[in-house]
Amino acid sequence: MLLTEQEKMREEIRSLAEEYGKDHGSLIPILRAIQKKYYYISSVAMQEIANLLGIHPIEVYSVVTFYSFLSEEPQGKYIFRLCETISCDMLGKDQIARQLENDLGITFGETSDDGMFTLLYTSCLGMCDQGPAMMVNDCIYTKVTAEKVSEIIADCRKACCCCETTAKEVQ
Repeated sequence: MLLTEQEKMREEIRSLAEEYGKDHGSLIPILRAIQKKYYYISSVAMQEIANLLGIHPIEVYSVVTFYSFLSEEPQGKYIFRLCETISCDMLGKDQIARQLENDLGITFGETSDDGMFTLLYTSCLGMCDQGPAMMVNDCIYTKVTAEKVSEIIADCRKACCCCETTAKEVQ
C-alpha cells in the first residue's frame, strides 16, 4: 500500500520525535527538520507535532510565526536573506537587492514559480564589518557585490552553494 504525502510526513514527524525526543525542548529541532525538507511547515505538520509533543497546536503555530527561519507558507529551496541594516545599506545593499530581483525575476517577499528561490530581507546577520552580507539557507556570504550575485545564483542552480565555513567572503 502506498502512503499519501500526508501520511509520509506524519511518519517523518514521528521519526523526528523519536530522534529528538517528545518534550517541549525538541520543538524547534523538529520544526527546522520539517522546514528543511518541505520548505515550509503546514498546518497538518503543526497539528501532528503538537499531538506528538503533548502541547497545544497554538504553541507550535506561535513558534513557527515568531521565528523568521520558519515559515507556514511554502518557500524556495534556496532562501536568500539580504541584511537590511544601516551598515549594509551604506555598503551597497540596494545594488545587491536590484541584482537579485533582476537575476531571479522576483521581488523581495516572493518565491520563484519553479519553487527554487525565495527573496527576503533580514535583520542583522552579525557581519556589519563585512557588509553587504547575505545568507543563502545556512551559508553567509560577506562583501557581496552586484557582479557576484549571478555567480552565487549559478552555484545554487548547480546545487553547490553550501560552504564549509559559517561565512564566505565573495572573492
